[in-house]
Amino acid sequence: MTDTMHKIAAGLERAFATHGFAEPSVEDLRDAAGVSLRTLYKYAPSRADMVLAALEHRHGRYLSHLFDELPDAPEAALDALLDRVGTWMATETSHGCLFHGAVAAEPGNERLRGVLSRHNAEVARRAADATGLAGRETELLVIMEGLTQAWALHRDAAVECAKRLGMSLRKQDA
Repeated sequence: MTDTMHKIAAGLERAFATHGFAEPSVEDLRDAAGVSLRTLYKYAPSRADMVLAALEHRHGRYLSHLFDELPDAPEAALDALLDRVGTWMATETSHGCLFHGAVAAEPGNERLRGVLSRHNAEVARRAADATGLAGRETELLVIMEGLTQAWALHRDAAVECAKRLGMSLRKQDA
């Protein structure tokens, strides 16, 4: 990704995360990206491309937040991973999951559904690898997605509940 595209994608991600997918005008998105309208359209020729660029940027940031420098021990990695989901929720997603928001805004869009599916699959695979729970990708994804949904109401209690559920997977595999 070029520096310009990175700058544009970061600005688009912020704009959509803050205002949703329906509200920002193209001018708002241009301003958020910090480029001219011509440059914005050069790198993202349509609003759909702008949404996809924002989601791709978010995907990379989320993976980095969750998985960079996790502890090597599987039990510690599981705890750290779920703590990091809670931290992400506290600092990045005041309006809920950006991927689910994009699909909800345009439920018939197969490209968006594909991005969500790929995002979830990669998160689940990497979580299973990091925690020593290979073969439990679906269960880990349900725990992590449940945490993202429950966090708004239960915050730290939701993180602790997710950790207990994660540890129950470890016990079942023992």
